[in-house]
Amino acid sequence: MVPTKRLEIRIGKLSTVDFFDTNSVGSDSHLQFTNWTIVNNGAYDYAADTRGYTYGAIVEYQQPRFAARVGEMLMPKVANGINLDWNLLRAHSENAELEFRLSWLGSKATTIRALSYWNTANMGDYREAIAAFLRGIDPKPDITAHRHQGSLKYGFGFNFEQELPQHLRAFARAGWNEGRHESFAYTEVDNTFSFGIDVAGERGQRKLDKVGSAFAMNGLSSDHAEYLRLGGRGFLLGDGNLRYGRENIWETYYTVHIWRGVFASAQLQFISNPGYNQDRGPVWVPGTRLHVDF
Repeated sequence: MVPTKRLEIRIGKLSTVDFFDTNSVGSDSHLQFTNWTIVNNGAYDYAADTRGYTYGAIVEYQQPRFAARVGEMLMPKVANGINLDWNLLRAHSENAELEFRLSWLGSKATTIRALSYWNTANMGDYREAIAAFLRGIDPKPDITAHRHQGSLKYGFGFNFEQELPQHLRAFARAGWNEGRHESFAYTEVDNTFSFGIDVAGERGQRKLDKVGSAFAMNGLSSDHAEYLRLGGRGFLLGDGNLRYGRENIWETYYTVHIWRGVFASAQLQFISNPGYNQDRGPVWVPGTRLHVDF
């Protein structure tokens, strides 16, 4: 039980996306979707170590129809690194989000979230890496050779969810980051749009079962794409060349409640232009999950 109007303060080890960019339809990879750009905003390069955690402080104000939250987080020392930089004078991440709770379509709940973030860290510059390669300074484009402490990467996100009749719910996300500095903490996406729908079981008849389907369309900045085309490598991408195309993903799942806290899921993904490369794929990715709550 908590007051409907309250101020919450959290300090410690946490996952940034447990509090920012949440979505009841597309955030829970235990029982819902699993693709990174569907369960989170792919362009949100949120502060985290390689396991997805950081240390930080979050202040959040809640009332029935509105919420506002801000967070200060530690950044990793290197891209996707396990070690965090504790010197806030040279590396840090600011996150801010506004949340509006409305009632559209009659009495059906609507939630809209607007997100922004600013990451400061020892990040590389794609343009510098490309220029050094073209001038013959580097034998191949190397983002790690052009890192500068105090580099700034920023981005914005939009997050929407809507209750619908017949136990249906819909969601959508859009995101963009400046794409000049290297992808550093989450995944290599500079702009994204995703949307999807789920339906829960009818009351009294397998009410804990759930089925969902979603699409995601991801892209790179021109600097990022050119860096990969010339043979550069990021912490996730790079195969020596790139015939660029937007990465398109479809995912569907069915989760069945077996007994108490035991759930099983079957899922399927279809990915065209995986890694933004038109010379790769398309790829079908089937999967199964077993989830147990203790």
